[in-house]
Amino acid sequence: MKVEGFPSKSTISAIKRGFQSQCVSNVKLDGEDFVSKLLDRRWTLPHPDAKIHQVMLSTSKVSQPGRAFSDVSFFNKINPSFSHGLMDKDDREPSFFIVRDDLLHPLINGNKARKLDGLIPLVEDHSVTHVVTCGGCQSAHAAAVAVSCSERGLKSHLLLRGEQPEILTGYNLISTIYGNVTYVPRSLYANREMMLKSHADYLAGSIGSVIWFDDILKASLSENDGALSFLQKDAHRSDHPRKIVIVNEGAGDVVALLGLIRLVQYLSQNHILGKERPLKLVVDAGTGTTAVGLGLGAICLGLPWEVTAVMLADTIDGYRSQEKRLISDFKRHFGLQIDHCFDEIDRGLVHWVERCHPRKFGNVLEGEVEACQHIAQQTGILVDPVYTLAAWEMSMVLREQEAEGGATVVMLHTGGTLGMFGLAQRYKSYFSNLKAGLSN
Repeated sequence: MKVEGFPSKSTISAIKRGFQSQCVSNVKLDGEDFVSKLLDRRWTLPHPDAKIHQVMLSTSKVSQPGRAFSDVSFFNKINPSFSHGLMDKDDREPSFFIVRDDLLHPLINGNKARKLDGLIPLVEDHSVTHVVTCGGCQSAHAAAVAVSCSERGLKSHLLLRGEQPEILTGYNLISTIYGNVTYVPRSLYANREMMLKSHADYLAGSIGSVIWFDDILKASLSENDGALSFLQKDAHRSDHPRKIVIVNEGAGDVVALLGLIRLVQYLSQNHILGKERPLKLVVDAGTGTTAVGLGLGAICLGLPWEVTAVMLADTIDGYRSQEKRLISDFKRHFGLQIDHCFDEIDRGLVHWVERCHPRKFGNVLEGEVEACQHIAQQTGILVDPVYTLAAWEMSMVLREQEAEGGATVVMLHTGGTLGMFGLAQRYKSYFSNLKAGLSN
């Protein structure tokens, strides 16, 4: 296995004049200029666009959301009206808006697509041939990496926790079809760093090279090391038989924030959500990275938006710790050029809230599958009981709280369609209840 080499100082100096790195200059910038400069880079998604729908409710009284929606009727307004970037004030019917990131890609969750938006181009620029990452058996992240890599001629190696299921379905099936899956015993999976490095070294053999993605990111943000990316950008992948990058579980590193900031910039355009009207932006939280990215985007752009994240997989202390870590990483990598909003950032970006009906992560409660069916049949929008139903419930609660001329409620639909297939295997009795349908 070869160790990554860096070009000499003389070689770097020779290309400095023509080199355009992806780092942000050291000139102090205001919020909008800073974000524009930060986002001036290559992306995975050709455009940051997302469809926005408006979910109309039949009643302003929402009792026990998520337990059953039999007393609430929904209607999906797929072409909502906007008035100079503001929601139409003449529309007095109770409603909330939904950003349809679930429609970004047929196989990749919306939040995963956003997290990989800034990551994949850096991997390509570094002439990587193989990507190693890890996740649970039904990992949406692993499936997203597998599909994204195969679309770009890269090979993915996915280390999945536990044993191979009897029937491949959902994200597990997609990971197996698009990537190279290895199942890892839970005892070994507990030490993720060692597990990932050992597998990458094995793949590299004696002539390949291994690098962590964080090292690629650091190189791209440094003028000199950024030149390394430039030098390797046009290098043919066959020059190095195997060049392997390790991507952490969930891609929850600082680079994942960039795709969410890009989304916020798009949504804040005057002809869409605008910059003036107060918004409550609701999202389900697994790792919490998506919520932090949205919050950073809102604060850097000076928007009167509050991000509400429904905690699903950790305690509030765990999420606040993750938020602080990501903020610290963001400031270290990108924040030298902006300081006017640091005090506000340090006070916190996200309003972390409990789910309406808390439970152990991954569990589904009785009646929630039927609630998803009710929403799907009335709106054409599919939510899943583990993640996006939680955001839908909270959007309804906040809409009721903001009914009297308060903030506009906007839910980010992060995806999760393929997760329903895995849940159908695990909760057979709940899904068998769907056979009768709602008409009965």
